[in-house]
Amino acid sequence: MDIRKIETFLCVAQTSSLSEAAKQIHLSQPAVSHQIKMLEEELAVELFIRSNTGLKLTEAGHLLLPYARRLMRDTNDLREMMASLKNNETGDLRIACSSTSGRFVLPLMVARYCTAYPAVRVSILACQPRYMVERLLESEAHLGIVSSEPVEPGLQAQEFFRDAISLVVASSHPWAGRRSIEPSDLLQERVIMREESSGTRKVMLEELAKFDINLEDLNVFLEVGNVEGVLELVADGYGVSFVSELASRTLRLLGRVVCLPITGMTMERVNYLVRKRASPPHRARDVFWGFIHAPENADLLHRNLN
Repeated sequence: MDIRKIETFLCVAQTSSLSEAAKQIHLSQPAVSHQIKMLEEELAVELFIRSNTGLKLTEAGHLLLPYARRLMRDTNDLREMMASLKNNETGDLRIACSSTSGRFVLPLMVARYCTAYPAVRVSILACQPRYMVERLLESEAHLGIVSSEPVEPGLQAQEFFRDAISLVVASSHPWAGRRSIEPSDLLQERVIMREESSGTRKVMLEELAKFDINLEDLNVFLEVGNVEGVLELVADGYGVSFVSELASRTLRLLGRVVCLPITGMTMERVNYLVRKRASPPHRARDVFWGFIHAPENADLLHRNLN
């Protein structure tokens, strides 16, 4: 099967237009139409139907779509594997990130990597934690950033960086001037929680359990699925919360929130860099695997957050 037909099919499926696809892949519209027709004849199915809004995928087209994407990824990986034999750091590198604090460290690390290896094209992909394993095992991503060490035997992990988790309160909160609070003081306050899959939430509940405080004991005001929303609610005085110190850094520098120690509680989260264990050589991925712990990058992994 001619991979160019697959590439044309994907472009038409994405744009729903022969003319727009022709512009993007630098072919004439008749050439695009001809490639789609040849692919349909080869597969003995109809892939598109015309509608008032453009082209729409048929049932067969929808079935072909994930296989076509996988074929293109495998083709790119094959080319990059061949290039790696020449020790050239080239090609695509896709990094999926499901960690909140990872979103603050990873882009800076990737920027340094791209500066050192300008021929590599890096994409940072947002990903929910529950989908991370699938994306790595299906080779949708070459690397992943997660906030808990994976247990799947098909994955390999190494520590990326550590991030402190702390209680944050509004700068106008009565606690803001205190040196610390007791764990039991939390029972008197409205608490804004992260979603159930959050690594921060897991660490916080594990630490509170040491003081016989569980989720049902807390006065949970809201559950919010992103750290930015949590911090805005805290800054506006709607409650207190536990967040990554990396995530709260900007609002702390602006004087809108403060971190408050809790007696006897020290919370730290380890972020891991993960890759598929059994996979073909991929030069850009393997170079990044070692690059993160190069001595010149130590400042990113141990930044002073206070």
